[in-house]
Amino acid sequence: MHLNLKPRSRLHAKTRSNRPGAMLVCLFFLVCLPILSVIGVEFLERGSLQDTLHWSLSYKPLFILNVGLSFCLLVFIYAIVGSPAIAGAISTLVLGVMALISYLKVKMIGEPFFPWDILLNKESMDIASLVTGKAALVRIGSIAAAVILVLMLRWVMPRMKMPVVWRAVMGLCALYALYAFGVKTPLAGKILDRAGVSEIVWNQQENYTNNGIALAFTLNVKNSIVQKPATYSNESIAAVAADIKEEGLKQAKGSDPLNGKKPNVIFIMSEAFWDPTLLPNVSFSEDPLPTVHRLQKESTSGYLLSPQFGGGTSNVEFEVLTGNSMSFLPGGSIPYQQYVSKPVPSLASYFADLGYKSMGIHSYEGWFWDRDNVYKQLGFESFKSSENFENPEVKGFFISDAEVSKDIIREVDNTANPMFIYTVTMQNHGPYDTPRYGQNSIQVQGNLTPEAKSMLETYTQGARDADQSLQMLIDHYEKSDEPTMIVFYGDHLPILGLDYQVYAESGFVHTGKANEWTLEEVKKMHSIPLVMWSNFDMPKQQIPLLSDSFLGAHVLDMLHLEKPANFALNAKLASEVPGLLNNLVVDSDQGLHAEAPDSVKALIEDYRNVQYDLLFGKQYMASHLDHDYLTKTAQTGYNAEFGAQVGARSAMESGSTPDAKPASAH
Repeated sequence: MHLNLKPRSRLHAKTRSNRPGAMLVCLFFLVCLPILSVIGVEFLERGSLQDTLHWSLSYKPLFILNVGLSFCLLVFIYAIVGSPAIAGAISTLVLGVMALISYLKVKMIGEPFFPWDILLNKESMDIASLVTGKAALVRIGSIAAAVILVLMLRWVMPRMKMPVVWRAVMGLCALYALYAFGVKTPLAGKILDRAGVSEIVWNQQENYTNNGIALAFTLNVKNSIVQKPATYSNESIAAVAADIKEEGLKQAKGSDPLNGKKPNVIFIMSEAFWDPTLLPNVSFSEDPLPTVHRLQKESTSGYLLSPQFGGGTSNVEFEVLTGNSMSFLPGGSIPYQQYVSKPVPSLASYFADLGYKSMGIHSYEGWFWDRDNVYKQLGFESFKSSENFENPEVKGFFISDAEVSKDIIREVDNTANPMFIYTVTMQNHGPYDTPRYGQNSIQVQGNLTPEAKSMLETYTQGARDADQSLQMLIDHYEKSDEPTMIVFYGDHLPILGLDYQVYAESGFVHTGKANEWTLEEVKKMHSIPLVMWSNFDMPKQQIPLLSDSFLGAHVLDMLHLEKPANFALNAKLASEVPGLLNNLVVDSDQGLHAEAPDSVKALIEDYRNVQYDLLFGKQYMASHLDHDYLTKTAQTGYNAEFGAQVGARSAMESGSTPDAKPASAH
């Protein structure tokens, strides 16, 4: 026993004698790893070592800030786990995954990784579908190798046990530093100003490129909370309300063609619907959109300016249903998951007040973008998601658009009251890199790579099916004695390859780098076809361009309905600024501007104040106008019909018999 103890005593003495050296090695590791991590994650996201080194050397203060934040993350994790190598491996993994997600998001939709993306659940699988690409796999392999290499240092570095109190102090200091930069405390603000940090919230891709991933991500934490506009007050809202009253903006325009009879109003937001024939230097074996092209000649039609590209469908819903604008919210934010946690006035609650049954229909699962809960807050009576479709036809990967049209007809036919329906389809959701329909009926010719050609043909097949599903509805309601209006449009342009491959190869845009597009190209990449049809007389209108947030006000005017306060303001603004995005403003003459002209800034500020009042403020507007509409609560018994059906179906599938018959759908 004595012989066995001697080596341990010597080892213990050696460890004690080398304690200062072990501490120096540990500190060297804690300092060097963040430097290497920042270079590594920037290389992963930028894809060019030359660009990474140029940024590191040319923007040294910004580089140092990124290193500092990475150091704080490493120290915080070390304070928890107590091992420098394990802490280093975890921080390397966290930063690497963040860089990988940011890289994939930029490639897909031109937006980096935001703090609020952490809230995404299964929605993140849209990005996960791209991890099979070569570039993504190389990055995943690099991250895994780096994590393993850092972890192996555990067997090389001298062991040092730091007192728990010291670790706790270090961890709290590191956590406070991260917090300070996240909320931008006065001291952190001074440091950022001296370092020359310029936060470009309206162009987040440029924000991340200039400031670095770690810094830009941290600075965006405070943007999770929308700041109160400097001009927001009861007095400013009262002035807007007075203008609405004085100018008669709420009043319906023209005479009512239906003499008070209430038509069904059916909005169809077709997933990724766009007109592929707009691509130059590309031809199709037949017209993929005969219905839409006919309606563009015969009926009210035009283009909507979408705040999204390639994804973020719920943000388009948010704009159309509420009349609010994504332009006043942090870039990349998702109102359905971040801000709609209480009743918000919308078209659904407006039509419900008129005696309509307001229903949402979506041919995908109800949890997506939290629609199950959000539709309740928006004033819908019911929400029919894919779980409530009975034996639906599936085409490609999802429920077919034709099945959705059949379901709309079924719901309207079985409902005594007029209906307001907001429909979101799913069939033509990406990706399109693998043929999903077998043999496509429409062939594409043009100067495209085989990969781009295949992708475009798959997308075009889905667009053709969407067009046919619209014709199905028209055929039905042409024979119906129920007055019905259909508003058909897409949510955003489709993702047709990384770096906007199809758009760049066809010449639709001059480059696959979104930050180099002209204003005209930005406009084209956000412009979605809009067509309307009704089985009653309605004057034909041509709409050159209209933001999604102004569509509701326009439809109410077409139906000769009095507009509530917020939609009345929308109509006034749309007459002067029909297009409004973060980085693009379109004036009434279709002139394009990177920022709002001085002549309309005050009106836009009124719009911002009213939106803040409704979503986050004290609801001053409700004390001046439309109190009942602006303060309406969720409908009692929201979605009771489908909740009962789901419960009965679950009971039947489990082999038990429900105690009572399920409630009728209507």
